[in-house]
Amino acid sequence: KLSNLVLTSLLSLCAVGSEAFVVRPSSFSPTRQLKLHLTTGPSGKAASSSEEDLQLTRQIVLQHVEKEQGGVLEEDTSAVILDDADDRVYSSPKLPENDLMIRAALENTVERTPVWLFRQAGRHLPEYHEHKKKTGRSFLDMLKHPEDVAECTLQPLRRYNLDAAILFSDILVLAEALNIDVTMPGGVGILVPNPLTSPDQVYSRLPSIEEINEAFVQDKLKNVLDSVKLIRKNMAEEGMKQPLIGFSAAPYTLLFYMCGGSSKKNNEIGMKWLNEHTEESQHLMNILTKLVIEYMSAQVEAGAHMLQLFEAMGMMIDEENFNKFAKPCLKQIATTLKERFPNVPLMVFARGASFANEELSKLGFDVVTIDGTVPRDTARATVGDRCALQGNYDPSYLIQEGENTPETVRSSAKEMLQALGSQRLIANLGEGLGGKESPELVDAFINAIHEESEKLIGAESA
Repeated sequence: KLSNLVLTSLLSLCAVGSEAFVVRPSSFSPTRQLKLHLTTGPSGKAASSSEEDLQLTRQIVLQHVEKEQGGVLEEDTSAVILDDADDRVYSSPKLPENDLMIRAALENTVERTPVWLFRQAGRHLPEYHEHKKKTGRSFLDMLKHPEDVAECTLQPLRRYNLDAAILFSDILVLAEALNIDVTMPGGVGILVPNPLTSPDQVYSRLPSIEEINEAFVQDKLKNVLDSVKLIRKNMAEEGMKQPLIGFSAAPYTLLFYMCGGSSKKNNEIGMKWLNEHTEESQHLMNILTKLVIEYMSAQVEAGAHMLQLFEAMGMMIDEENFNKFAKPCLKQIATTLKERFPNVPLMVFARGASFANEELSKLGFDVVTIDGTVPRDTARATVGDRCALQGNYDPSYLIQEGENTPETVRSSAKEMLQALGSQRLIANLGEGLGGKESPELVDAFINAIHEESEKLIGAESA
């Protein structure tokens, strides 16, 4: 594998022009800067953006070295991070009074295990349906009204003893920001009625990568950011002292929806694009990566204390393509966000792609989420001491049917704590709440996590 020192020297020889970028291989100083510019790649096609200039430069260098060495050069694309070189100073909110979940995420000991739930706001709550009926708005319509977003975000905190609020929103608001329409006709999930149908539409229908910046996010996603600010205001007024979680979909998940249109059909479309339209797919992934970084940064500056990244369609990409396309984007997101906000916990969930958990634990995320397919007896060994774990209670145990009772919920919650350990754990689900769950059983789960973890921690320290 080409050493960072040799790569740096070769890149320096290729460096011309006046556009500055920060190149950060894993062992580089984060402040070192190289000026790079290239207009034409090996195929004779000009780069369409400054970011692609640098990628083409690197491609030429690697191909040259491979030729000189007479062999195949293994390239670690995840080791190179690009970011605009500026003096922007980023700010994050001060710690909330209830910082239990933040401490668990950042390797501090806790007196009890924190708990929150994927989709804790919304369909399983009677008060959500009452509010929706009162407003006469659909789910997507409510997302355009900060007062509705704030109300739905806070409803579960009023009912349950949760350790965090999470922004009431949807993963596809970023697709909408890129001029891709999103609908929810009912019964079929969220749809993209007019997905990208040809590779040239990546350039003709979407903003250029140069347009994706802080101002773009402040304009296109203003409703979300206003909602974050209102949530924080309302939490303070209601005496809620928990942290607020901001979130985003990951780039591959966004590509999957933007090209396939639905999670219910065209399941092969994501990888088909990656393999048949590789250049355009990489350009789209670059746009989405930059947008996710700016969007999540804006959420922190609006008041979010923690961040959750969802690779919600992880089951729709195989390991080879994940490592080639998704992993470098996730690394860039983690690296940049942790540079900007070192004390803001960053959580990741590659749903249905548990093969990636070990690698995810090496990318700089503070918390790796395990879904219901992950064996609990190997989960800790997979991530080592590199990060905390989140998950992975089965939400079907919270549906009030068959033998599910508050007592069975407590027993199964205790089993999870015993298997995963009470420290460096954020108790959550292996899959989001689907809407059929009993609020009584959800409450029993949350209380059981707190009470049983206190007992376990007390026994360990005795």
